[in-house]
Amino acid sequence: MRGPHNIIRLIRTGATLERTGAMNVVLEAFDAPPFLRLVAKTLGWPFKWLGYKGDPNMPPATRALTALGPAYIKFGQVLSTRPDVVGDELAVQLRVLQDKLPPFPVEIAKKSVGDELEIPADTLFSEFSEPVAAASIAQVHKARLADTGETVAVKVLRPGIEKAFRKDIDAFYFAARMIELLSPSSRRLRPMDVITHFEGVVLGELDLRLESSAASEFAANTANDAGFQLPEVKWMLSGRRVMTLSWAEGVPLGDNAALDAAGLDRIALSERVLQLFLNHALRDGFFHADMHQGNLKVAPNGDIVALDFGIMGHIDEYTRRVYAEILFGFIRRDYKRVAEVHFEAGYVPADRDVDEFARALRAVGEPIFGMDATRISMGRLLSYLFEVTERFGMETRTELILLQRTMVVVEGVARSLNPHMNIWEVARPVVEDYIKKSIGPRAAVSDLAETLKVLVRFGPRLPGLVESALINQSNTVDPSRGRKLWIERGVILLGGLVCGAALFALMQGLA
Repeated sequence: MRGPHNIIRLIRTGATLERTGAMNVVLEAFDAPPFLRLVAKTLGWPFKWLGYKGDPNMPPATRALTALGPAYIKFGQVLSTRPDVVGDELAVQLRVLQDKLPPFPVEIAKKSVGDELEIPADTLFSEFSEPVAAASIAQVHKARLADTGETVAVKVLRPGIEKAFRKDIDAFYFAARMIELLSPSSRRLRPMDVITHFEGVVLGELDLRLESSAASEFAANTANDAGFQLPEVKWMLSGRRVMTLSWAEGVPLGDNAALDAAGLDRIALSERVLQLFLNHALRDGFFHADMHQGNLKVAPNGDIVALDFGIMGHIDEYTRRVYAEILFGFIRRDYKRVAEVHFEAGYVPADRDVDEFARALRAVGEPIFGMDATRISMGRLLSYLFEVTERFGMETRTELILLQRTMVVVEGVARSLNPHMNIWEVARPVVEDYIKKSIGPRAAVSDLAETLKVLVRFGPRLPGLVESALINQSNTVDPSRGRKLWIERGVILLGGLVCGAALFALMQGLA
């Protein structure tokens, strides 16, 4: 049923890439083999007249994806976070993709709000403006609540956007299968995994309840962060296709002239935006992954305000500790320790030479430390680090690529405010503070306490588990050996519980 649609969509895609001059750019970025290049050209060149022209003022790849529509724009934005897949040059081109599209009429937006919330928009809002921002997936209106008079922002999905994205995602999967079939060598790029990742990102943005949840969690994590605030989610006025938040007044963080006119300290703002991001990534493991100037404002009281929570990054506690140690090792220029951390974490295969790896890391770090302070970049450091670790057998980790990409963006924002900023000096106290709290005796005691909680929770089931294990082992070829083994395990586990209980009691006494 979908086959003809997918083929037609791919022909139109190929024709647009050919017509805009982007075909060769894309094929080179993916290092496509000759046979795949021939197939792509066959799909594109004969039907070139069917392709979209696009804006000739844009670079070829950006021009083609913008012309192809919302799903392709969003796909390009996601690929811009994956230089491991598309290469650095194309990733840089894709980062400038703007998903601004013509707005849909305000009456359609109000109808969508009424359908989703089951109350007419005119009943809920005494004022409801024309769109103040329109992107590929949704648009935003400024409104006033009828009951309290509070000013709010109402985000509404585009009509039919879910169906349109579903069609294009099906075509992307079809293309990925064809690529893997026609070019087995391309499997190293894992095209199906790339599309699956893209689908997950998009489906999250197409359900505004998930964005509301992300905003709420982010607000809870950052409630005590000085100089930072988030708009409040209005849960009773939000749903799958509508999201309502308190209105955020402020000066755009990218407007230096307006910031200066308001008497705001750009040097302090530059340091704060970087330290906030590092705190969110290391301390919370949950960070805003789209922190460009368009999503940041400065409130009248000087607080930085973050907007748009469709793309958030998550890093688990273990990975945060590993990468904090790696960053700290680079800050101290202790390359041997950085290498050991990679081996201890299992990121680099154990059969590789740790000293050789340390020398490779020194080749990454020393040129950066030799740079002028205004050129030092943690984002660039992580990019080089991923290149080296890949050569030593480390697999790509998507969440860390997203972290690196966001760090580059945040550094760009910080430097636009203060070109003379020393990134390392600003980052150092945040990384050191995290190291003190997460690695060492205090962290070990905290980890043991968490382990004890798990053991205590399973405590009532422990006798039954041990008895069941002993009964099962009694049916083995060597019953006595099995019983001895499980008795030993039981004794060790019970001993752990006793020791854990003692430790917990000691902690309570110290508290």
